[in-house]
Amino acid sequence: MELWDAYDEHGNKISGVTLVRGEKIPDGQFHLVCDIIVRHEDGEYLLTRRDSRKPFGGLWEASAGGSAIQGEDALACAKRELFEETGIRADALTRLGTVVRPENHCIYAVFMCRTDWPKDRIVLQEGETVAFRWVTKEMLANMSRDELITYRAQNYIDELKQAAKNREAK
Repeated sequence: MELWDAYDEHGNKISGVTLVRGEKIPDGQFHLVCDIIVRHEDGEYLLTRRDSRKPFGGLWEASAGGSAIQGEDALACAKRELFEETGIRADALTRLGTVVRPENHCIYAVFMCRTDWPKDRIVLQEGETVAFRWVTKEMLANMSRDELITYRAQNYIDELKQAAKNREAK
């Protein structure tokens, strides 16, 4: 049984309340989820393909991540999930922002990992991911929403596209 801390919509921990994975989360309560976008020092981004047994199976993700367990803050969750899903150990992660999704009772903390980790040493997590690949910023920006999931990463991709358009306009 996986236990989670409960938060209000502002990201404040609700004292004395524990959520259980798989059980309905009461209205007004949220659990913390972390997403980590991985950018190699050479500028390429890590994509992982979801296991076909998971929701959105077979699609590519531009992030590693998952739910924070009880007692874990966002940074600790991000470091743990990054290691579990990719094998990458990162000391410094940059928090890009927070997204609150009331419809699924989640508060998403989005991080960027800039790394020099050997690109051929990615370790896939059994039951979570089945493949990986590194792509350029341009390739990532041109991926469609039919092949790439994780809307939080897609928001980042949209920002990359807008920045490219702004550079072209100058």
